[in-house]
Amino acid sequence: MERGGARPRTAYAGFAAFGAFWGVWGASVPAIRAQAELGDGELGTALLFIGAGALPAMLVTGRAVDRWGLRVAALLLVTLGAAGTLVAVAGRDFWSLSAGLALLGASSGAADVAINSAAGSAERASGRPVITRAHGTFSALVVVGSLSAGLLGALGAPVVVPFLLVAVGATGAALGVVADARVAPVAAGAVRGGERPEYAVSRAGERKGSGRAEVQDGERHGDAVSRSGGRGVRLFPLLVVGALGALAFAVENAHQSWGAVYLADVADAGPALASAGPAVFAAVVALTRFAAGALGSRHATTVLVSGAATAAAGTLLVSGARSVPVVLLGLALAAAGTAVLFPMLMGVVAAQVGEAARGRATSVVSTVAYLGFLAGPGYVGRWAEATGLSGAMVAVAALAAALAALSWPALRAAARTGSWWDPGDLSPAKQASGRTS
Repeated sequence: MERGGARPRTAYAGFAAFGAFWGVWGASVPAIRAQAELGDGELGTALLFIGAGALPAMLVTGRAVDRWGLRVAALLLVTLGAAGTLVAVAGRDFWSLSAGLALLGASSGAADVAINSAAGSAERASGRPVITRAHGTFSALVVVGSLSAGLLGALGAPVVVPFLLVAVGATGAALGVVADARVAPVAAGAVRGGERPEYAVSRAGERKGSGRAEVQDGERHGDAVSRSGGRGVRLFPLLVVGALGALAFAVENAHQSWGAVYLADVADAGPALASAGPAVFAAVVALTRFAAGALGSRHATTVLVSGAATAAAGTLLVSGARSVPVVLLGLALAAAGTAVLFPMLMGVVAAQVGEAARGRATSVVSTVAYLGFLAGPGYVGRWAEATGLSGAMVAVAALAAALAALSWPALRAAARTGSWWDPGDLSPAKQASGRTS
């Protein structure tokens, strides 16, 4: 374990709490809507406040992570559990629910950046495939949280009960993160103290003769880091990776949000079968992430192209299906394809950015990618109005195909920028050249 890096268990605990929360949330939306006495339109407007709170929080969290390390992730996990409980208790009308959802979104967005930073740190420090497996843990706990909340609701438990249980679990995870934070010092503090970090900065390069942009180990920059405390990141490659992540999230959330609707409206599935769509999707995502965890960022281009192509094929199968089994098969295929996309992109970032700038790099990539997550359901809705749900699925398949086509040239363009972060001081000249601090 390299000094300054998070432990794998820290990442797994954070993603487990995060997944359990969103599983409970997804299953609890109908009860919260009934409690607040909202119609579908009002609920849709209120849900927009999640994104409104998340985006600015994601942008600023990276700096806090770089400065205070794992303690930030611990605090944000507790805050997320408290925010969910507050929404369940106080969301009694449109305005109180909207205000609560803005706080929930800010907590969730910030926690997202913090735990992804921890996973990247753990993967780089341990040399093990932490990121993909951490995301698999998230998907698995989404299923567990959703089923648990549904069971509690069927037993007549108040809507706040599953949120309280998640808050307790998140607090336990946070305590574990704090314990690990005492072992893994903040890298930024070590740099400012003049101590040479024990990690190498990877550089993006191209494998000669292969024509593929690959993530390769580069030369050490420890001496440069020890001479100065600057920790800048190049925006261009991070924006490129974030844009690919936005396409991946748009496809993933389109299926998660519309899978049940497609089963009900196109395949004439009953409520029970229709609800199986998102569950099948999430379960296949979790299994695929655990199975593909050993794939490293050296194979990023291959994984992204094959994953996006698989997602496109599965989505096209859904678009032409009229029976429940075929729709579920298409959803499973699309889930297997999308499962590897964003974790692999985060693996690329982990390999390219040093510990002292990891939080800010994660903020940039996560924020840009989250725009796709927000846009995905609306994209399907617009196409469904114009062409029907089957046509909308073809439009989603087009996004996946675009990701498959763009992955190689995009990663190659990012690789040509050289190092993705600058361990030296950020002078005005460097800032003008495209770096940010």
